[in-house]
Amino acid sequence: MKRVLGIILGGGAGTRLYPLTKLRAKPAVPLAGKYRLIDIPVSNCINSEILKIYVLTQFNSASLNRHIARAYNMSGFTDGFVEVLAAQQTPENPSWFQGTADAVRKYLWIFSDWDVDEYLILSGDHLYRMDYADFVRRHRETNADITLSVVPIDEKRASDFGLMKIDSSGRVIDFSEKPKGDALKAMEVDTTVLGLSADKAREQPYIASMGIYVFKKQVLIDLLNEEPDRTDFGKEIIPASASKYNVQAYLFDDYWEDIGTIEAFFNANLALTKQPKPDFSFYEENAPIYTRSRYLPPTKLLDCTVTESMIGEGCILKNCTIQHSVLGVRSRVETGCVIDNALILGADYYQPYAERLDASAAQVPLGVGEGSTVRRAIIDKNARIGKNVQIINKDGVEEASREDDGFIIRSGIVVVLKNAVIPDGTVI
Repeated sequence: MKRVLGIILGGGAGTRLYPLTKLRAKPAVPLAGKYRLIDIPVSNCINSEILKIYVLTQFNSASLNRHIARAYNMSGFTDGFVEVLAAQQTPENPSWFQGTADAVRKYLWIFSDWDVDEYLILSGDHLYRMDYADFVRRHRETNADITLSVVPIDEKRASDFGLMKIDSSGRVIDFSEKPKGDALKAMEVDTTVLGLSADKAREQPYIASMGIYVFKKQVLIDLLNEEPDRTDFGKEIIPASASKYNVQAYLFDDYWEDIGTIEAFFNANLALTKQPKPDFSFYEENAPIYTRSRYLPPTKLLDCTVTESMIGEGCILKNCTIQHSVLGVRSRVETGCVIDNALILGADYYQPYAERLDASAAQVPLGVGEGSTVRRAIIDKNARIGKNVQIINKDGVEEASREDDGFIIRSGIVVVLKNAVIPDGTVI
């Protein structure tokens, strides 16, 4: 795998994950109490022995830069690295990234200098564990110019994805973007060709792209240079190349979730608490998910009831009830609180003890104040929730933007903004 260069696409402005992306790049959004989204593809690369990794981004990249610098400082005994390449304007390229392919095109002058055989193109907002070495081996065995990683799906979900059709050798021969009716039926394939069992193939007769690709080095260079107006891999570059190049499909039959929306992100995080075994587990000894070391103290629980939840390190919880929730690092929950079906992202720092005790201070203390209830909500970092606050979406609102009040609602989920202050007694 030393002959493979990893390129992780950090995504655009992350509008579907807003307001979690208001002050940070999409790959820097916190995950599972202690990680960030970028840790998933980077860890998959490291576990697959792909150690030369670039991350492309163009929005709010300061926290992403900081996280990667602290988490992935490779030793001087390897030529491995994880490096952020932010969008920049140059005399040759005066515009920002226009799409996934355009982002790679603008940095092709760096990528083409590497003496590698393949480029591995990855997405920065998916939750899955994958050995890319198997993916690359399949690419080489079939002498493919491009290989796409695909997931099998059933008819119910198929029309939400870009689908592909393959021949008996696994070669991709047709594409269709979110087809319905007869057009959907026409995209049925025999997934046993890719290694699925006969029973599963009947249940899941469609294949959808994961947005993960392996390109032969020269093929990618040629495609990006020949068609400078094509800016997206999934919608333009790859469909247009199927007739001219050997485009193969690689089946990934395991847990994979696109967590690019607030609802999907919320559900994927809470699913990690599922018993006895969640669909995705961070407890895999042979393929760990890495992140930065914070050297935080253990979490302290003082007379609490905690059920089916994950608690990050460095938290202080007092006489409260936590159920089916995920609490991030340095979370603080005071006496009499109920945290139910919620995601609390934690804090970047500890508030001094004397400052918390200062009754004359106008500022609400960091964390969730006494007697408050948080239900079906996401509380972003460094939020200050006052005493006896009810964050319960009492009117069942599906969509609302109340940023001036410190929150918005997406798909019925209340999202309290980073650094927001919710005064004592507020009911949301």
